[in-house]
Amino acid sequence: MTQTPADTTTDHDPHVETVDVLLIGGGVMSATLGTLLQELQPDLKIAVFERLHDVALESSNAWNNAGTGHAALCELNYMPEGKDGGVDPAKAIAINEQFQLSRQLWSSLVEEGVLDAPSTFINSTPHMTFVQGEKDVAYLKKRYEVLRKEPLFAGIEYSDDSRVINTWTPLLMQKRRKGEPFAATRVPAGTDVDFGALTHQLFDNLAENGADVRTNTEVRRLKRLDDGTWRVKYRRTVGRTPGEIRAKFVFVGAGGWALKLLQRSGIPEISGYGVFPIGGQFLKTTNPAIVAQHKAKVYSQASVGAPPMSVPHLDTRVVDGEASLLFGPFATFSPKFLKTGSLFDIVGQVRPGNLGPMLKVAWDNPSLITYLVGELLKNHAKKVDSLRTFVPTAKDEDWELIQAGQRAQVIKKDPDKGGILQFGTEVVTGADGTIAGLLGASPGASTAVSIMLGLLKTCFPDRIDAWEPRLRELIPSYGETLNPRPEVAEESLSETAQVLALTA
Repeated sequence: MTQTPADTTTDHDPHVETVDVLLIGGGVMSATLGTLLQELQPDLKIAVFERLHDVALESSNAWNNAGTGHAALCELNYMPEGKDGGVDPAKAIAINEQFQLSRQLWSSLVEEGVLDAPSTFINSTPHMTFVQGEKDVAYLKKRYEVLRKEPLFAGIEYSDDSRVINTWTPLLMQKRRKGEPFAATRVPAGTDVDFGALTHQLFDNLAENGADVRTNTEVRRLKRLDDGTWRVKYRRTVGRTPGEIRAKFVFVGAGGWALKLLQRSGIPEISGYGVFPIGGQFLKTTNPAIVAQHKAKVYSQASVGAPPMSVPHLDTRVVDGEASLLFGPFATFSPKFLKTGSLFDIVGQVRPGNLGPMLKVAWDNPSLITYLVGELLKNHAKKVDSLRTFVPTAKDEDWELIQAGQRAQVIKKDPDKGGILQFGTEVVTGADGTIAGLLGASPGASTAVSIMLGLLKTCFPDRIDAWEPRLRELIPSYGETLNPRPEVAEESLSETAQVLALTA
């Protein structure tokens, strides 16, 4: 296997600090990995570097995402209709299985006192799908008939009766035109997650148990030394004081900046990767009279050319104990990879290895460009018009526009197409397993536990067997799947719901 180019430096400055694990980025991914490692091997010396003044200020922040506990209960893009008219539940089941791992870990951490009361970061919120038009109604009925037989989707309901849907969420049904074909599915067991609060609590516990969590600390350079450790140079963002640290293992969970840092690390595995940044805005209301008429996350079909992360949805949000509604997202464009990134991010990523895939993606996705241009031309009034597809009675003055986070969608080489735009997440790992980074977006936060479990197997193969007993304590279905075992699935769903106080 190709090895990362090593620095010829062999002398170690005794004054330079050395840690076992360095987590770059203060989001939910780093928080989850750090928590797992601390639970599995408490004597590990862990450091966390975040360039902003606090953790969870980018994609993990409550207002930078929709807080959907992605379990494929309502997201149609995880179960598209095939060319033959069939619907395959495999991906939807896989996403749901991954979210159950997150629920199980959070439940264990609540019971052990690592996390605060469940209501501080997760709340029961039904997940619904709402479609209009004969074609989409037929598709949704077909999807429902397939999913209702799957144990992890137990309790899913379907209706094309306005009176029934009105009992689920009155806001959708007000002043609907007679004869208009529509239908909805509903799963009462859905959730709303405040990933910002969750991330803060995980980092607080890490720090209380010895991890060195440093904010205002920006990583500038990474270099693999000939002994396999990493020399990481950083700079304090307040005072511009430089510093250096050595790490045996590095995880880059820096959102859109992960690509930049992995490129600076010199690992050949990052060659061919690029990212395309897409921002988002939401319409938000805290009007109690409106919020009271809708308790659900309701997804629908995406517009032609829209990326999966831009599927329209009307969501109940509970942040800091206050309920509100969000609608969107409306795509925006910025060359920055993070909300607090640089205007030169999009051009600064270009390398000989990824230029071809990036140009091919631009050529192959004219519908995405058309979609983005259309979204950028929408003013506030036009965006409320889009909301009226869900809420016919929506008034401009009741809804304010808020800016959400930046999502860096993965561009990668493809042997057949030359380059593809990938919607999802991907872990890029160095050949020797001493460095790994996460690229991509949704459903990342919801499936963070599954992603980090996969990373542990890849990067710590000599320890994973010894860690398995503790992993099974924290995550009872670790290494197994729930859906093929109906009784086990029902028991797991019930137990985590009880611990997390998830009552429909």
